[in-house]
Amino acid sequence: MKKKIMIDMDDVITSGGFLYLINKFLNKNYTIEDFSEFYMQDMLPDKKAFFDWFVTQNQYDYCELLPGAKEIIEKLNKEYDVYIGTSYVFRDIPEESSIILKQKCDYLTKELPFISPFQYIFIYDKSLLNVDIKIDDKPDNLSNCERKLLFSAWHNNKITDEELKKQGIERVNNWYEIGDKLLNKNNQNIK
Repeated sequence: MKKKIMIDMDDVITSGGFLYLINKFLNKNYTIEDFSEFYMQDMLPDKKAFFDWFVTQNQYDYCELLPGAKEIIEKLNKEYDVYIGTSYVFRDIPEESSIILKQKCDYLTKELPFISPFQYIFIYDKSLLNVDIKIDDKPDNLSNCERKLLFSAWHNNKITDEELKKQGIERVNNWYEIGDKLLNKNNQNIK
């Protein structure tokens, strides 16, 4: 029986779309280094105006796959039961978030054609998912699994290795490190 892996989508498989839209809306040139908190939208002066406009856009038109993501996920999909576990609900606009579900589904279908839509899990509370391995950029989403891989991102880079170790979390900085950890025959056993 294959081990089950849940892989987060935003800022783990993809990057850039939400920041692009913030910059477009504000007519700015922010970079990822300008942010330290998970919710980028908290710096917006008028969140309501932004989200009224945001729901008319498709952030996935401006996303990029992170280097190595497609190749490593395709290899993982052959050795594991891979699921893309992603939230489509925005904290600020939960009732209007359904449009994002379709955008995510369309993007995944196009960019990761080897992952079946039956392997997509659209969920807000990822602690409900019981799998062997989770890969996510938000530490809170790494519960209820045996092996926890925290994907480095702007909002988690201040968490120390010591803090992560106490929580049983391993940091990964890119998809090539994930490949080394999970595709290397000597490291496939869950710790």
